[in-house]
Amino acid sequence: MSDLAVLPVALPIVGAALAIAVGIRFDRVGWPIAAVVAIGQVAVTATLAWLVATGGRIRYELAGFAPPAGIELVVDGLSAIVALLVAVVAAGVLVYARRAGPRSSAFYAEYLLLLAGLSGMALTGDAFNLYVFLEITGLATYALIASGESGRAAVAALKYLIIGTVGASIYLLGVGYAFIATGTLNMIDLADQLAAVGYDATLVQAAFVLMVGGLAVKTAIYPLHVWQPDAYRFAPDSVSAYVAALVSTVSAYALARTILTVFTVEFLAANPILQTAVVWIAALSVIAGSALAVMQTEVKRMLAYSSVSQFGLVIAAFAIANETAVLGGTIHLVGHAIMKGGLFLAAGVIALSTGARTVDGYRGLARRAPVPAVAFAVLAIAMVGVPPTVGFLGKWNIVLGAVEGGAWVVVPVLVSSALLTLAYFGRLLERMFVAEPLEDTAEAAVAEGTDVAADGGVESADDRPVSLGMIGVVVLAAILAVALGFAGPIFESLLEPTLERVIV
Repeated sequence: MSDLAVLPVALPIVGAALAIAVGIRFDRVGWPIAAVVAIGQVAVTATLAWLVATGGRIRYELAGFAPPAGIELVVDGLSAIVALLVAVVAAGVLVYARRAGPRSSAFYAEYLLLLAGLSGMALTGDAFNLYVFLEITGLATYALIASGESGRAAVAALKYLIIGTVGASIYLLGVGYAFIATGTLNMIDLADQLAAVGYDATLVQAAFVLMVGGLAVKTAIYPLHVWQPDAYRFAPDSVSAYVAALVSTVSAYALARTILTVFTVEFLAANPILQTAVVWIAALSVIAGSALAVMQTEVKRMLAYSSVSQFGLVIAAFAIANETAVLGGTIHLVGHAIMKGGLFLAAGVIALSTGARTVDGYRGLARRAPVPAVAFAVLAIAMVGVPPTVGFLGKWNIVLGAVEGGAWVVVPVLVSSALLTLAYFGRLLERMFVAEPLEDTAEAAVAEGTDVAADGGVESADDRPVSLGMIGVVVLAAILAVALGFAGPIFESLLEPTLERVIV
């Protein structure tokens, strides 16, 4: 059954090629092809997660060449969770995109290529192969962001292209340093060889700084986040949700895998200055991202800066590197993907149905669009960390892990972040449920000063009406944000064998 490990990468690549080939002859075949692939992806990754839960780690050798010389895919508790998360979120956003668009076959080919890249990043056991999948992910993301109908989407994609290429190049340079020091690229073998070389070796320390720094760019950790706000804002709403939910999420996972699997907790113990530096930079990202989010008046930009804050919290948890903190970081990583993807989809539904894209435009939204408003509110409350939501479960474990690990700076930072998160979402909730609505959609758009088509690639609510499927996906995300708050034992049982190997 280990052969299944290659399917999450192979299926989307075949689907992307098929969408391009068939799309030359037939219009709009991209979505049906993508839908079939997405269903297969969910089935395969769910099966892999079940096999890992019942039988332990799965290793697949590509082309039959054994590691460390060959490349392998590894499915353990952590990678299985991330791969399944990628498949589920991609399928959910696909339901939304069926009506919201874009609709070209080329768009869905790019969509599937991104799915392949993200799945590969989740499953690869090779440091250089991670770079390859990182580049596939980046190229597909650039194209998806540029698919917006305004020139500003192309500019945002170009900014991401430049900054993302720098980040990937820094990571690759770090991989080169690690290879020079050890002569291997397999992650598990790298961990053994780095220990043999010595954690105090300058080459090893430089490799850590470069690899973690490059992935921090991709994760959008402050102050390396500058590509993110415009990319999220000017991309089509379906792309914003897809990218916001998964791209930085999987990059954060890759950063965690680099810290815990490649360099290990022994490296952190031998280099407390580097560990402390990562924790403090992550803490700075938490506060800066929250503060910047409070200052925003445009909803998608506010959500983008919120991601900067939340990923800072996740990286801090992985840098603390004890079992409780890593458990909390993993839960928050999964929860953030569901919550933030749902928030972007809800914002898209609201924009299509009411024209509102700014904080003031949300006045009286509960009366104009009650179902999206309630779903948005539930997701926002979960993001704050109110029990019993998944936001609370993740943050609670991170706090406990910080206390256990003596990383006391994380505790006030997390509390401050929760208060700031409550501040910027509280403004929206007050306008949605308390403030009087503007008289009509046209008036709301004028009051906002918002060009809906320019900001999101959306023409109008009449041209692309909201479907029940779009609303259903948003409601499902809200339900999951609450239901996953009770899934702590499931996360623990799936992660326990993995944590026992990487944390001693």
